[in-house]
Amino acid sequence: MAQLDVREKLEILADAAKYDASCASSGTAKRDSAGASAGIGSTEGMGICHAYAPDGRCISLLKILLTNSCIFDCHYCINRKSSNVRRARFTAREVVDLTLAFYRRNYIEGLFLSSGIIRSSDYTMEQIVEVARALREDHQFRGYIHLKTIPDADPALIAAAGRHADRISINIELPTAAGLRRLAPEKSDETIRGAMAGMRDAIDEGADARRRYRSAPRFAPAGQSTQMIVGADAANDRAIMATASGLYDRFGLRRVYYSAFSPIPDASAILPLRRPPLLREHRLYQSDWMMRFYGYRPAEVADATDEQGMLPLDIDPKLAWALKAREHFPVDVNHAPRELLLRVPGLGVKAVDAILASRRWRRLSLADVGRLSRSIAKLRPFIVTSDWRPTTLVDRVDLKARVTGQLELFG
Repeated sequence: MAQLDVREKLEILADAAKYDASCASSGTAKRDSAGASAGIGSTEGMGICHAYAPDGRCISLLKILLTNSCIFDCHYCINRKSSNVRRARFTAREVVDLTLAFYRRNYIEGLFLSSGIIRSSDYTMEQIVEVARALREDHQFRGYIHLKTIPDADPALIAAAGRHADRISINIELPTAAGLRRLAPEKSDETIRGAMAGMRDAIDEGADARRRYRSAPRFAPAGQSTQMIVGADAANDRAIMATASGLYDRFGLRRVYYSAFSPIPDASAILPLRRPPLLREHRLYQSDWMMRFYGYRPAEVADATDEQGMLPLDIDPKLAWALKAREHFPVDVNHAPRELLLRVPGLGVKAVDAILASRRWRRLSLADVGRLSRSIAKLRPFIVTSDWRPTTLVDRVDLKARVTGQLELFG
């Protein structure tokens, strides 16, 4: 490997890291670092990505790979062993120095670190952990750290990562075990899920220790997340949602990320020639929110799919479900409980909470609901207000066309 300076390495390894979608920094307590300003400054530069906390605050992270060299040959990965790409590798010390330099200049609030596999899984994991250890112990770094771990590494190394990181990612890679065997035969679905189970146990134990003893050290306080590649194999949206639901239930994940497959240079013949529509990725995120924040059961979200198990691209999955479950509508906004209001197409969590607060003092009219929501056109067929009842509108065969037509008209 030719000798490269740090800037050249940063250019290569920041670009290589862009394929990992599971970069988020929500869900942990903000840390203060001695001698560092609390504000966030520049949001430009190689390797800087943006994530958003639940309160809407933009957080900047240095997002890089330790190396894009890899001993594995996963068909879908641009950094696979057989890929003809320019290679680079940071030392642990270089990553530490870069992180501190960016942090002191207020370019970033933390680090997202992943890596290809070099020498062995254990050796690579040792290097990743050493970066986090040096930042925390040698430099008293109190910024955010998100580490991507290697499932078949020594569990002691993964546990060490959790002691230093705010969040841990263990990528499930593909929605089905069959897809993983076909496209990444060197990886094991059983090993990946075993690592996730071990991480959940460690996180639960750490949280329990913190409840009992205030002095107990934190262990991955922002939990664990994962990523699935969408469109590289034959898995349909129904299968993807079922896998995501199982991961949430079994491993207590904070987030499942969906990454639309992107064709890569010198691609394997078994990969699709074209990427799936980016809108498909967006619809999967919407279905994910339906399960996590709107109270839908996985089977109900699956009802929004078509005969091929795919979510419609022309309408969002919440509207698709409502059109198939018309027996639940219309919903009276002045009397319905929160869980039913959350199922009305066009009403989000904030709008529902505003409706519940407002109706304590007055009966709401259609205009009132319109002021509390974003799209009265989508709402009209599915709600009853003090001055509006859709009568037979919700039963119309052409309701989908009417609703989507109104959305285009008022959009």
